[in-house]
Amino acid sequence: MFDPHRFITQRVQNIDASGIRRVFDLGASLSDPVNLSIGQPDFDVPESVKQVAIHAIQDGFNGYTVTQGIPELRQKIRHAVCDELPNWRAGVEDGAIETLITSGVSGGLVLALLTCVGQGDEVLVPDPYFVMYRHLISLCGASPVYVDTYPDFQLTAERIEPLITRQTKLLLFNSPSNPTGAVASNRVCREIAELASQHGLLLLCDEIYDQFCYQKVPRKDGAYHCPSPAAYCDQLLLLRGFSKTYGMPGWRLGYVAGPAPIVEQMTKLQQYSFVCAPSMAQLAAVAAMDLDMSAAVDRYCHRRDRVVNSLSDAFELTTPEGAFYAFPKVPDHLGIDGTTFVERAIASGLLIIPGSVFSNRDTHFRLSYACDDQMLDRGLEILLELARA
Repeated sequence: MFDPHRFITQRVQNIDASGIRRVFDLGASLSDPVNLSIGQPDFDVPESVKQVAIHAIQDGFNGYTVTQGIPELRQKIRHAVCDELPNWRAGVEDGAIETLITSGVSGGLVLALLTCVGQGDEVLVPDPYFVMYRHLISLCGASPVYVDTYPDFQLTAERIEPLITRQTKLLLFNSPSNPTGAVASNRVCREIAELASQHGLLLLCDEIYDQFCYQKVPRKDGAYHCPSPAAYCDQLLLLRGFSKTYGMPGWRLGYVAGPAPIVEQMTKLQQYSFVCAPSMAQLAAVAAMDLDMSAAVDRYCHRRDRVVNSLSDAFELTTPEGAFYAFPKVPDHLGIDGTTFVERAIASGLLIIPGSVFSNRDTHFRLSYACDDQMLDRGLEILLELARA
């Protein structure tokens, strides 16, 4: 008798089903839930960008592109990297730093980890962390080593260094952070870059939320950006994308910039996996990079302020300085863990995510303020009622 379970490998069985999916399952019976669980922008792709993609499809730009991405987009990214990171300019110009267009930042993470770590290697990961990190590291045969960042969620050199061993190969850096909204300061970025250089570590910098930064650092061209270790070294892979900034998560588009030998091997892997990023999305991204999305980011900053002003008296909450998440602690007087609190929230019609999905602790929960103001206010009201229970 055919037994399909016999063919499923242990490495896949070791991966838990997403805790986020469990929340959706629990909330499936709700007729009109207040949804503060979604990790995607609530604004649509700008119309001008849509039109470029539509025309590309209508004009027959629907086949494979070269694996590394269309030249127009890669050139645009090179210019943007040089403008923001002057210390990278020489490397970009002489080919020491290369770029690769990926199927989302998630695709870039898969390629980077498969290229750079394997059996016996250790990867330093901040805790809390993006849910995908630990499973991707394990699938590559490596071991995640968690850096406890509670209560301020800052991944500092002081917290990292005691965990470095001979097996440590890579440090995963995520700022602005999902799930906490924490943003590393310039000082922290510089010290982490120095630590990586001192110990011969590769930094894997997931900066998908780089435009969603509310403590802004001015650039010479008047724009803004989040601090990054890339400003202090090129011993890293820089991963950024278009899903959050331009409201196009379903278009699956991101990019990697970093040392040419590593990016070339990632490109080889992409040939045998993703093949290339979506063609029409690449062409549209060229146009998207010329847009000013600061008005959308400012709206999220105002929503962040609503969350902090509403919840700070009832919850222990580190003010998020980027992304569009908050990570409050369940009030101690309730005497329950984060999972139980989330179950109570769902019973009250509110969808949020337990902190245990993102952490080895179960003391917090994640909410997203990527929603309209009316839904956000309803959600905050329910949270305050639960805190008073």
